[in-house]
Amino acid sequence: MTGTRGGFEGLDACVHCGFCLQACPTFLATGDESDSPRGRIELMRALERGELDATDNALAYHLDRCLGCRGCEPVCPSGVRYGQGLEAARSRISERRGIPLLARLALWMLTTPGISGVVYWLARLLRATGIPRLFAGWGRFGFAMGMLAATKPGGRRREEAVKAYRPLPPLTALLFRGCVQQGLFSHVHDATIRTLAVNGHAVREVTGQGCCGALHAHAGLLDEARALARTNVAAFGDGDEPIVVNSAGCGALMKEYGHLLGDSAGERFSRRVRDVTELLAPAPVPGAPLDLHVAYDPPCHLLHAQGIAVPPLQLFAAIPLLELVQVPGAAECCGSAGLFTLLEPEMSRAVLAPKMARLREAAPQVVATGNPGCLMQLGAGLAAARIRAQVRHPVELLDESYRAAGRYE
Repeated sequence: MTGTRGGFEGLDACVHCGFCLQACPTFLATGDESDSPRGRIELMRALERGELDATDNALAYHLDRCLGCRGCEPVCPSGVRYGQGLEAARSRISERRGIPLLARLALWMLTTPGISGVVYWLARLLRATGIPRLFAGWGRFGFAMGMLAATKPGGRRREEAVKAYRPLPPLTALLFRGCVQQGLFSHVHDATIRTLAVNGHAVREVTGQGCCGALHAHAGLLDEARALARTNVAAFGDGDEPIVVNSAGCGALMKEYGHLLGDSAGERFSRRVRDVTELLAPAPVPGAPLDLHVAYDPPCHLLHAQGIAVPPLQLFAAIPLLELVQVPGAAECCGSAGLFTLLEPEMSRAVLAPKMARLREAAPQVVATGNPGCLMQLGAGLAAARIRAQVRHPVELLDESYRAAGRYE
């Protein structure tokens, strides 16, 4: 439930031990204590106490440079809820300073019903020309083109019906479609529906749902995030069917609707949310062999925020011949972080650079990750670095394996 301090209470457990420092990608990039969780917690505490004003430029500078990856939370021996404190601080700052025009424009284009549909339609049209791939690079424009190119469906794509074979009695699951995931990665939704059907889940569509609110919450627009959360809570109703999500960022916030909304309806909703890999685990139906070398890059909001580490690996294990390539630092943030790659490009690329160097050395054929922002960030980085590897959602690989096994007609 939301506390009277709006989330700042999540920082109280911090004892300045420093375990978080080496888990923080921005501290590793700059070496500046103010760009570490420990340093930012001191800034946030000063903000809550009134020792720093919300309009303070240095305060905003260092908090804006935080990815919100929450890599500090699993390594914290005291259980500091850093993510909740960061959102509370950003909310207070946004109330006084507003948010950057670029962020407001991006939110309007990507999440507003009616507007976002046109934007995504135009983006898919441009993607189909192949032009974005040709212009991929490290500059602002080139990186944006690389991100769009990375949304293109991989492998063969055709609509297929699922055979009647199901190893278990059908269990109903409700699909959350979201905004970016639906607009640019609808092929991942298709793969999710098919693979869950093979594993005994009948996926049902839900009308009236919308954006999860994660991008708004990360920007400090908590009232807007709450309004979106209430829309989704109402749309999915009071049933007990699991709500399946294939976007780690969406799933992380939706599992925290109870805290965000501070009511029992939000708590009930949160308990129903499941990542697609959670529903497929622990023993997905085996597929046909795929002779692929795959580097798995766990999304921060799946691994750190949701604590989901094993289910994606169990999904890969259901695909014979697929070999997981071990890449050092795979669990470190890629630098996407929602709108961060747009608003803080220099820091974003600095965080991404070591990951690209390690992927170049590992030389996988596919880099798999379960979040749209991460897929776009990694895909753009691979294209800019001229590394010959595709980016795919893990469920797409299982889908391809099932197709090869003849489980679809």
